[in-house]
Amino acid sequence: MKLIVWLGNPWKEYEITRHNLGFLFLDYFQKKQNLPEFSYESKFKGDITTGLIKGEKVILLKPQTFMNLSWESIKKCSDFYKMSQKDMCIIYDDISMDFGKIRTRETGTAWGHNGIKDIIQFFWQEFQRIKFWIGYNSKYEVSDWVLSKFSEEEQIELENKYFSEIEKELLNIF
Repeated sequence: MKLIVWLGNPWKEYEITRHNLGFLFLDYFQKKQNLPEFSYESKFKGDITTGLIKGEKVILLKPQTFMNLSWESIKKCSDFYKMSQKDMCIIYDDISMDFGKIRTRETGTAWGHNGIKDIIQFFWQEFQRIKFWIGYNSKYEVSDWVLSKFSEEEQIELENKYFSEIEKELLNIF
C-alpha cells in the first residue's frame, strides 16, 4: 500500500497558486489512473481517494490543513492504514531552482519548506519525496510568490509537459 500526498493549502483563494500545484497534479493523476473522485474524510483532515495502481493499493491525500500542519493529516491517515514511512511519498513545491525541475529523494532536509520541515520535526525523517521547482521571481516576497497564480503559459506547460514527467517519477516508486 502506498500513500501519496502533495502538500498544499486548501480554500478557494489558493486554488491555482504555485503552492497548490500539488492539488492540481493530484486531480490530474486521479483522472489519469481512473481513481474515484476525491472526497473529504474528517478523520484524516483531508480529501482522499483510493484505488489500485500497478496492482498495489494507493491512497491519494490532499491535506485540508494549512501547509505547515499537513503532518497532522498525513499522520492520521498513515496511522489508520498502519503504514510505515517507506510506504509514503510526499510531493511538494520548491522555489530554489528554475521552473520545471524535478528531483526524487528518499531523505534530506526541508531547505526552508515549512510543510516538509514540520513533517520531519513531528513525524518522520526519511520518506520518499518528489520535489517540483516553481522558480522564484525576486521582485516578490517569497510568501507572495508562492501564493501567486501561474501565468497562462506556465499552466499550459504544467498540463502538457510537467504533469506527465511528475507522473512518470511517481510511478517509478511502485
